[in-house]
Amino acid sequence: MFASRARTALAGSLLFAAVLWAVYLLTLLFKPVLFPLLGILPRQLEGLDGVVFAPLLHAGTTHLLGNTLPLIVFSFLTLLEGVRRFVAVLAISWLCSGIGVWLFGSGLTVGVSGVVFGLFAYLIVRGFYNRNTGQILLSAVLFLVYGSILWGLFPTALGVSWQAHLFGAMGGVLAAVVLRHDRRASTQKRALP
Repeated sequence: MFASRARTALAGSLLFAAVLWAVYLLTLLFKPVLFPLLGILPRQLEGLDGVVFAPLLHAGTTHLLGNTLPLIVFSFLTLLEGVRRFVAVLAISWLCSGIGVWLFGSGLTVGVSGVVFGLFAYLIVRGFYNRNTGQILLSAVLFLVYGSILWGLFPTALGVSWQAHLFGAMGGVLAAVVLRHDRRASTQKRALP
């Protein structure tokens, strides 16, 4: 059972990364036109559609490479809980990051890093909301390995949207709260004949 879930999770996370790379390669020639059309332009009505499309676009190979490995790892770990849960976490992180950038950003923004921060934050805090020792231990390991990315929540480098990171992480925490396992409901289900 776990091996099957792991295969599905690995395939899904690799497919997600492959889609981003395919979009990147397809848009290489059209970046000057596509970025203003499909990126997030803060507080401008024509930039609102970027909330949906901006995470699919990347400014360069280094930008996408920096997001690829953590995206695969965090997607894989979230997909182990099931596709439905992954889609919910992804959607909440994606929307929170994009809306946060649109409301508070400072310039044209593209990239999936807000979603990466959302998945990371979800994986870090979900165990505490679920009161699950295994998930808490996993969050400790993830924090040790990837905790340094949390510096991306602060304005440390020009051209890096710390707003996308911050609001994506807030979306991940929101997803953990919304999707937490309700112990009372599961106890009641077991008690029913």
